[in-house]
Amino acid sequence: MGPTSDTPLRPQDSGLLARVLAELGLRADALTLPAGAASAVPLPSHLAVGELAWTSIGAAAAVIAIAAAEGGHPLLPDPDLVASAYRSDRYLRVDGEAIEGFAPLSGFWRTADGWVRTHGNYPHHAAALRTGLRLRDGASPDEVAWVLRTMTSVQATTAVQAHGGLCVPVRQEHQHEDAVLRTTPLIQVSRLGDSRPRALPRPTTDSPLSGIRVLDLTRVIAGPVATRTLAFAGAEVLRIDPPLREEISWQHFDTGHGKRTALLDIVADRERFDALLADADVIVLGYRPDGLRRLGLDPRSLAARHPQLVVAQLSAWPGEDSARGFDSIVQADCGISWADSDDGHVPGALPAQALDHSAGYLLAAGITMALCRRAESGGSWYVRTSLRRVAAELLGMPRGEPRRAPEHEVRTQEFEVGGHRVTTVVPAVRWAGGPVQFAAPRPWGADAPEW
Repeated sequence: MGPTSDTPLRPQDSGLLARVLAELGLRADALTLPAGAASAVPLPSHLAVGELAWTSIGAAAAVIAIAAAEGGHPLLPDPDLVASAYRSDRYLRVDGEAIEGFAPLSGFWRTADGWVRTHGNYPHHAAALRTGLRLRDGASPDEVAWVLRTMTSVQATTAVQAHGGLCVPVRQEHQHEDAVLRTTPLIQVSRLGDSRPRALPRPTTDSPLSGIRVLDLTRVIAGPVATRTLAFAGAEVLRIDPPLREEISWQHFDTGHGKRTALLDIVADRERFDALLADADVIVLGYRPDGLRRLGLDPRSLAARHPQLVVAQLSAWPGEDSARGFDSIVQADCGISWADSDDGHVPGALPAQALDHSAGYLLAAGITMALCRRAESGGSWYVRTSLRRVAAELLGMPRGEPRRAPEHEVRTQEFEVGGHRVTTVVPAVRWAGGPVQFAAPRPWGADAPEW
């Protein structure tokens, strides 16, 4: 009989999951997976996307179960739920209509000597792309394609990036770089400073993070998936966005479940932001490291001011000089687009925004473990991963020919959000005694910036 969502999670037979749990300080030998559990996830790819998805969600479920009251235990992730959650944007419906995940200026483009990948979902990124290519406002995709065919990939990348746009050459794999990255933890959890222990406020089997306050400074997919998972476990999540950079509506509908959402200029109204931070247990950061330093929000500065804070940082690239990036951009730059190409001549893409989703679930696992450690031994804690680190892991996993994905059940739930009828998938993270549905998203920016 195959694995079901009612099977206890026992990870010693899954190498990757066992290793992730060990990185988090958990004893994997205390928990035996049925053979083939991870490979049963219907996400066809040359790369082991299904196993990566299953592992990431399983890690979050395992750690949340530990945080739950006595008797809570993780449940083996359901392969159908994992596949649906990993591709939640494909099943999202707003007023009955499917959404288009990529804007017209986001995609692969031929150049004079190869291919580039661009990202123009946000209006300011699309504008920067056109400016870098010396095109008029509103220039069409056909005009962009024509200009790029006259440029080399390096010329195109240099021109677009010089104006703040997102464009990278579609590269082959960096095998040495990947091997080096795989020597580092997939999810880093480290102590930043000392303080007295602080118990989890009101842990219960259905709401183990109840009473935990999470300040969410992330956008797009990966960070919001992490904080959505924390909200699902009962945390009070307050998402803060800048007033002049509206979020893409479908992204918030897809990942905003259970959170409050407010607009605040954290530079102009720093006193108000600092008051929020003073009462937070966790801050989740999605800004680039250099931007965090300018704002005084780098991890060590935060820990010095708030000795019991858990600081979680997510970036596209590892290191302290991380540049802008999105899942699709990292896929192209690190060699995934060629590794998952159907013919070796036209770049391909993974069957999901796999780097985003795995990074989000892993970050949620790391944050929850840091809260457990704070409860046991005190201290401020640092949690970090990057899309590029997740990519290196995927590129090092066993490969095969993609199999046609079987039809699988997609379970959904429906909400009314700001006058819209929104249909989303149900959660894939499960633990004994936990809920089986998300709480509704709030309209983006509709709440006051206060706890």
